[in-house]
Amino acid sequence: MAGGTPAVIALQRAGVAFTEHRYTHDPAAPSFGREAAEALGLPPEQVCKTLLCLVDDAPHVAIVPVDSQLDLKRMASAVGGKRAEMMRVDGAERLTGYVAGGISPFGQKRALPTVIDETALLFDTIYVSGGRRGFDIGLAPDDLVRVLDATVADIAR
Repeated sequence: MAGGTPAVIALQRAGVAFTEHRYTHDPAAPSFGREAAEALGLPPEQVCKTLLCLVDDAPHVAIVPVDSQLDLKRMASAVGGKRAEMMRVDGAERLTGYVAGGISPFGQKRALPTVIDETALLFDTIYVSGGRRGFDIGLAPDDLVRVLDATVADIAR
């Protein structure tokens, strides 16, 4: 067990079945998410990145496949907002308690409204950060949605 990441603890407390996947993180990797998919031998559309954005100045979490980008207009629309913008890295780290490239949707300092791209539901298992670089968690998308009380919407492009 990677034991001890807030993400692992949150999933254990929620009684969710998950698998742990470690890989050697390369600090020079141009994309943390693509690095994870390649290192774990998974299709990039099955590995998701956790992004933080501001919708009408309120923080939100967006979960999209690593081979796509967050569509900010769709994100705002998904939560009934007018305008969305990406959060600065330092703000995202401070708000979540995680380091960029290791931000997990689970175990953040406080629960934030979360939207998951609808393509995540196409797989039996999807992979998200386990709370540190070089560590991903595999779980059923339905558990991801349930534990995070997330909205599912078309937010990727």
